[in-house]
Formats: sequence, C-alpha cells, structure tokens
Amino acid sequence: MGVVNVTPDSFSDGGRHLAPDAAIAHGRRLLDEGAHILDLGGESTAPGSRPITSEEELLRVEPVVRGLAHGGAVLSVDTYHAATAARCIELGARIVNDVSALRADPDMAAVVRDLGPVLVMMHAKDGPLP
Repeated sequence: MGVVNVTPDSFSDGGRHLAPDAAIAHGRRLLDEGAHILDLGGESTAPGSRPITSEEELLRVEPVVRGLAHGGAVLSVDTYHAATAARCIELGARIVNDVSALRADPDMAAVVRDLGPVLVMMHAKDGPLP
C-alpha cells in the first residue's frame, strides 16, 4: 500500500503532493514501485490539525481519484465524511478508510452498507474529528 496525501499540512510528506498533478504522479510512482493499493487522503489527521469540510476535501481528492482510478491500483479513500466516501466510490475507490471508526459522520455506515466498499475503521488520537 502506498499513501498519497493531498494536504498542505501532511505529517508524512509536508504537503509535497498537494497539487493534483503532483499527487497523481506520486501515486503512479508508487504503483511502479510495487504498490497494489493507494490510500488517498485529503485531510491531515496529525495531532492539532484543523478539520475541513467534505467540500474542501473533495476539491483535493476528486481530481486525484479521477487520475488514478483506471491505473491498475485499488484505491482507498481516507475520510470520515460520508459525502466524500460516496463520491470517491462512484469514481472508482473500493476501500473507505475511516479514521473515526464510523463515529464522526452518522451517514457513513449507510454509505458503506449501500455502496459496498471494503471498510477499514481506524483510530486517530487527538485528530481533527469534529
């Protein structure tokens, strides 16, 4: 699995892949290096980071999902926003990686149930959860 963070405050890459073209190129590089799954995140979960809306998150991740959806990788979207998850699944994501473990958005369980992606429930200590 490779990680593609599309955030200005990513704790793992310092925001190097914020621009969609940079994020898509990074994802393709990870695939060339052997990744089979790409986990795309548009919101930092670093302690002290600020929460963002689903609309802002989609502005970051949707172009990247579009750019990578047909490149041979299984796409995972790292989000706790049901609207972001639903849109990314529509575009080809097959995994939802919910750092809130279904606690942040009451609609997430229905999105996962109805659209059928694999669900990963994570935990983020002191993350940006509302």
